[in-house]
Amino acid sequence: MKEEFQFAIDRGGTFTDIWARCPGGKIKVMKLLSVDPQNYEDAPREGIRRILEQETGIKMSADKPIDTSYIDWIRMGTTVATNALLERKGEPMALAITKGFRDLLYIGNQARPQIFDLEISAPDQLYSEVIEVEERLVFKQDKCEINKSCDRVTGVTGEKLEIWEKVNTEKLREDLQKLLDKGIQSLAVVLLHSYTYADHEKEVGRIALEMGFHQVSLSSEVMSMVRVVPRGYTACADAYLTPQIKKYVAGFASGFKDNIQNTSVLFMQSDGGLTPVNKFNGSRAILSGPAGGVVGYALTTYNQDTKQAVIGFDMGGTSTDVSRYAGQYEHVFETTTAGVTIQAPQLDINTVAAGGGSMLFFRAGMFVVGPESAGADPGPACYKKGGPLTITDANLCLGRLLPEYFPKIFGKNQKSPLDKAATDKAFKKLTREVNEFLSSQEGTAKQKMTTEEVAMGFIQVANEAMCRPIRALTQAKGYDTSKHVLACFGGAGGQHACAIARSLGMSKVFVHRYAGILSAYGMALADVVYEAQEPCAKVYNPDFFDYFDQHIAELQNKCREELMKQGFQREQIETQPFLHMRYDRTDCALMISADNHPANQNSCRSGDFKSAFQERYQTEFGFTIPDRPILVDDIRVRGVGKALVREEKEVPATSSPPVATLKANCYFDKGYRETEVYLLENLSFGHSVEGPAIIMNGNSTILVEPNCTASITKCGDIEIQVGSGSTQRVGPDLDAIQLSIFSHRFMSIAEQMGRVLQRTAISTNIKERLDFSCAMFGPDGGLVANAPHIPVHLGAMQETVQFQIRMRQRGKDFREGDVILANHPQAGGSHLPDLTVITPVFWPGESKPVFFVASRGHHADIGGITPGSMPPHSKCIQEEGAVFKSFKLVDQGIFQEEAVTQVFMEPGKYPGSSGTHNLSDNLSDLKAQVAANQKGITLIKELIEEYGLDVVIAYMAHIQDNAEIAVQEMLKEIGRRTRERTGTTQLSAEDYMDDGAKICLTVNIDEEKGTAVVDFTGSTCEVYGNCNAPRAVTLSALIYCLRCMVGHDVPLNQGCLKPVTAIIPKGSILDPSENAAVVGGNVLTSQRVVDVIFQAFQVCAASQGCMNNITFGDDTFGHYETVAGGAGAGPTWNGRSGVHSHMTNTRITDPEILERRYPVILKKFHLNPGTGGHGQHKGGDGIIREYLFRKDLTLSILTERRVFSPYGLNGGECGSKGVNLIYYRDGRVVFLGSKTSIKCHAGDVFYLQTPGGGGYGSEQELKTETRKRKQRLSEEGSKAKKGHSLVGRGSVFEYKKSQESA
Repeated sequence: MKEEFQFAIDRGGTFTDIWARCPGGKIKVMKLLSVDPQNYEDAPREGIRRILEQETGIKMSADKPIDTSYIDWIRMGTTVATNALLERKGEPMALAITKGFRDLLYIGNQARPQIFDLEISAPDQLYSEVIEVEERLVFKQDKCEINKSCDRVTGVTGEKLEIWEKVNTEKLREDLQKLLDKGIQSLAVVLLHSYTYADHEKEVGRIALEMGFHQVSLSSEVMSMVRVVPRGYTACADAYLTPQIKKYVAGFASGFKDNIQNTSVLFMQSDGGLTPVNKFNGSRAILSGPAGGVVGYALTTYNQDTKQAVIGFDMGGTSTDVSRYAGQYEHVFETTTAGVTIQAPQLDINTVAAGGGSMLFFRAGMFVVGPESAGADPGPACYKKGGPLTITDANLCLGRLLPEYFPKIFGKNQKSPLDKAATDKAFKKLTREVNEFLSSQEGTAKQKMTTEEVAMGFIQVANEAMCRPIRALTQAKGYDTSKHVLACFGGAGGQHACAIARSLGMSKVFVHRYAGILSAYGMALADVVYEAQEPCAKVYNPDFFDYFDQHIAELQNKCREELMKQGFQREQIETQPFLHMRYDRTDCALMISADNHPANQNSCRSGDFKSAFQERYQTEFGFTIPDRPILVDDIRVRGVGKALVREEKEVPATSSPPVATLKANCYFDKGYRETEVYLLENLSFGHSVEGPAIIMNGNSTILVEPNCTASITKCGDIEIQVGSGSTQRVGPDLDAIQLSIFSHRFMSIAEQMGRVLQRTAISTNIKERLDFSCAMFGPDGGLVANAPHIPVHLGAMQETVQFQIRMRQRGKDFREGDVILANHPQAGGSHLPDLTVITPVFWPGESKPVFFVASRGHHADIGGITPGSMPPHSKCIQEEGAVFKSFKLVDQGIFQEEAVTQVFMEPGKYPGSSGTHNLSDNLSDLKAQVAANQKGITLIKELIEEYGLDVVIAYMAHIQDNAEIAVQEMLKEIGRRTRERTGTTQLSAEDYMDDGAKICLTVNIDEEKGTAVVDFTGSTCEVYGNCNAPRAVTLSALIYCLRCMVGHDVPLNQGCLKPVTAIIPKGSILDPSENAAVVGGNVLTSQRVVDVIFQAFQVCAASQGCMNNITFGDDTFGHYETVAGGAGAGPTWNGRSGVHSHMTNTRITDPEILERRYPVILKKFHLNPGTGGHGQHKGGDGIIREYLFRKDLTLSILTERRVFSPYGLNGGECGSKGVNLIYYRDGRVVFLGSKTSIKCHAGDVFYLQTPGGGGYGSEQELKTETRKRKQRLSEEGSKAKKGHSLVGRGSVFEYKKSQESA
């Protein structure tokens, strides 16, 4: 039998990598530019042609089809889908969605992507047109009191549904024809509850295909999982990208004889498995390229004997991908790419905005790396296209990159080498800026830094930035980071691997010989995968074991049949069943395999899934809930066709010493060191290379740092043993490099505290909604670092800690082992459900605490006059729940359970009030907060042991000073602009709450010193009701506004407020008395404070100024949500519609989850056009949300901006006011006002219209603006070339976004 060529190809955004096995076993590798239209049409095809021509000696013309008789198989990963998504260059498509929900995918989960960006920008929607399908399915509910005559059906999950409205096919055909008339031939169909009952979607799809649509993506077929929003995004992505993939595949195939019909062509999917070309679709192609790299390192680095887990570290030009492998691929089932949430199995690849092209900045005394990237054009300064300084330039400046080993493809003619002179020139300029700043500061460590020290500083800061997500990825799942191997691949990772491994405590780095093309090599090693999945809604107990076994068997057969159609024998096929499991009354579902948990008499025949679930839950979260039922949301089977046996070719062994090719001069911590350079191709098994050294592997540079040793394995790979490294003595004086590193270390402590709290808490609010903050404080209680950045928590915990220090004799009353609990507004509390746990940090020889750590978590219920402790009509604090002012929760190591229980039940003493409804959750969450604080203490002590107490305390102060400088610079600029515009530096504004209470503000700026006095004198006295805002909330709003106006990342700490003197009158609505009710102040008045501050500073028009707090329930359940509105416009932007703004960023419950769990039907949820204020820039529109209640219950609303409109600015019109109406079933319509609590009956409809945002600038200016638009777009285009910010991806990124939307 004739031997044939086998090709594995990774078509990346910049380069296409090709790995080929030739007849006889010879391996060829090649790297081509992915886009080079002057030389070839398609890079993968050109690579195949060149290798065939070189190896066969037969001339093959580039313009003629390639003879496929030479080819056994082609395996390929491609970024075609990702690039089409990023650049919004997919197929024009339309969305067909249930009537009443036309804007559902625009609104999404209503959270804004960046909490401090006033210009709320989100990527464009994939669809260009929307049609609403007249149809409606609802769940059958036994307690539903609406009697409706309708057909009843059973979904695939076994759930019963009612067809309230059949598909109106006549109207549907009219609407579809209009789409075809516009040239749209791709359609996504997304109907509510289609994941369990798909007949309506299938009917729409059948009609669309009959009428001539080429691509129809049904959400029920693309991914049949509950939650219509992510399922809808996934269907849109499929309709948008699949036609593009088909076009690419057709173009690729056209370059081969017979359109490559008789050759095996497989494409890599996002889940790390290969699939035939005809089954490769858009929604599963997003991570097609990066997935190959994960497979590559997983199968080459992981040792089956030692079972030591591996961290994949793939550092490229614009970003770094981080992942983990411990014998099984780690998948996630929902991630966001380019603003589109995809619901599909994907490898958990975490993308960090730090790569070789990450830009370098020196801001307010701090070294900053990224997130902006120079990209490929103009690229780094050394690319000779006028680009900015980047990490690549820093490595070149330090001698760690050798231009002679780089291809000469740079400059305008693309024939020049890397330009070290341009890099050195740019670094000299930046060094002058650094030294000018340092010379202006007192107490700096050194007056002058060298160019090399500056470059080295940026390398160290970049390394620390990349360490943070690696720590988060491992510790989030309960693993020790230091017990991993670092598998390094990609173009830039080899220069940083030793330093990163050392920082993380890892002792080994592994670099495969194909590290430069590992994604392509991974395609060659990968298995062919077919997955089958169906939704489920059963409890995991013996009653349903037969059901699970039957459905698993059916899915297994489906996988086997599909793989056998592809030519696999039954013995080559393996199947792995999974159950998507969660505890009842939680949303935290885990995809569970029963591997290592064989079946027994208490399990189904497919394995002991319950034990597997509990073991994984214990590992990730630190506890289990033994008596809680376990629910199964989905049944999934992964079928694997094993085709290629991995073969590692061994290299010759040697006992002679390695021979260096040349010697270079490289800069390390202690200056320049002579560094020998080796070529990997000249090294053999047995060779050992002591650092410092450089090993060149093709175009990849591997830096072996001092105190590290590289060994060549028997297969020719590089294994580096990482030594401890030289300890650099850091003193207490300010060092700009250490300032940036300490900033990362302090933030990392707060982040790791948060991970422990999330893992060990039991309530939905903390574990799943992530409504908490963790922070560390100096000995004076001043905030040092806070994570995450929930706006209403910013700075508020500082007030709490400082109150405790004052209460307890300036800290003398604290003892080791004590923990304090507080939530009272006078003690720095925001509202009572936010409980703050504070622990002092002691150090030997110090009589008082040297630091404090604290964690604040939102408890779902702490008693009061309503369940949920968010009453709309509370008049005193005792009606809002349990009060803790300075309560010793732990006394010298003993948890005071009896005493704290007594306080939780105390509200029951007041008429109409009760104690907490969920004491066990309260206690469990408090213990989790104590544990989180303990983690913070451990990490702070490790930092002190590493650097010394004096240094850590000094850098705590330096970090605060840095934030102070950033705010001072902003105030100087605002003062200067204000004086130019008005002739004065005094600013003022006022606004009114719906009850007439006034918020009054005067700001006096000293533009020379960069300070300001922010004076709220004149604001209304404390109000009768709950719209009083505690002083801590007012300060949080002020810090939030300052951070937004600074416009870039600064450490959010005590320093932000140092240049600002805040005058908040005692006894006012912004600092009420001891017993004032405050729940509305936290969620409503805080928004008005922000509006007034931004009005005074003339930053932007008012946003909706409200959180639209809606609660409904009865004695058996309660549901609380906040609802989005319009954002205010600014001087250069339109306000975003249907989004949360300013002091809240809460995600909204998916409509399918809402209707599945509660006796309510969501009739409408869409934008309300025209409610944003008009102007040169238009305010965002509010939304309309209608709830139909299915049984008698109580509705409570706590809203604002129903009387006073959100203001417009500088000639812009006001946004529309909100409206709350109740449509009674007897036909009456009643206006409800801003705040009320009413009894509703089955059939009543609550109509919520949220406010729009104010407009900015007059409409006259709009005409002038239109004339200037082309010029501005051109300028923005040139700015874009100078640097674009990369948005992260993966489970760590999703966790951060979830935190910021709590």
